[in-house]
Amino acid sequence: MAWCRRGALAADSAVSPSPQVIALSSALCSAVSTALIQRGLRGSNFYAGFWINIAVGVIGLWSAVLLLVPYEEYSWRAVPYFVFSGVVGTAGGRLFRVVAIHKVGASVAAAINNLAPLIASGLAILLLGERVTLPIVTGTLVIVAGAVLLSLSGRQAGFRVRHLAYPLLAASCFGVVAVVRKLGLHQAGPLFDSAINITAAMVASTAFVVTSGNRGALRCDRRSLLYFIGGGIAENGGVFLVLLALGFGDVSVVIPLAATAPLFVLLLAYLFPSAAEKLSWRVVGGAVLIVVGVVLLAA
Repeated sequence: MAWCRRGALAADSAVSPSPQVIALSSALCSAVSTALIQRGLRGSNFYAGFWINIAVGVIGLWSAVLLLVPYEEYSWRAVPYFVFSGVVGTAGGRLFRVVAIHKVGASVAAAINNLAPLIASGLAILLLGERVTLPIVTGTLVIVAGAVLLSLSGRQAGFRVRHLAYPLLAASCFGVVAVVRKLGLHQAGPLFDSAINITAAMVASTAFVVTSGNRGALRCDRRSLLYFIGGGIAENGGVFLVLLALGFGDVSVVIPLAATAPLFVLLLAYLFPSAAEKLSWRVVGGAVLIVVGVVLLAA
């Protein structure tokens, strides 16, 4: 009988997904998305890159909602929160992220984008009354050191320091809406809310492209289109995997592992070198410091 119980426990542990593996898979998806978008930008522009990225998310998320979420579980109370997060975080954040990849390269953009948890923590302390702890202070200092290293790498890596404003803006957008999403998730489930979020982003991004007179910029060659679609699948898949990992594990475990995406970007840049991006010890060191800082923030 005891043998049967042990066998059942072993079977359960074998079937239950590991949140650590899921979170690392999310980081890998984010890194692959960054690399694919960078390649797509060689034959196209950032307008097409970020619009296609969001369009892929709309198709994927609403397909998942229609298949997995019963209609009676649709809740519209969280709509205001996720409309705001969709316009600011998803539309604004992804636009600046794609521009950042174009301006400073995939490795630097991915590292600076990891400042989002720092911004979210600062806002949570100011607006939600969360406590300032030693890990938060230490993590902040380590992240600042990493950001300084990355800024010093500009000339060697082939970009201007002022272009770091783009990944900083992306991180700010993602950090601000993290607090808003936390409030909105109390109203409904993450999958339905994510679909509302991406729909608002689709409306905002389309309006931006049309009103700015860049509708023609959405045209791109077949190779770039495939890269952008692949990047959209990878990025939105990574977001889904983070939500899935949070369902099985603690935030303090999942978020640091998901934040290792810049290390995967560095690995991909090393394995598949590009003439458009030069790695240096400052880029590698800065990316590693920022990842360590994010891990400390979640400690």
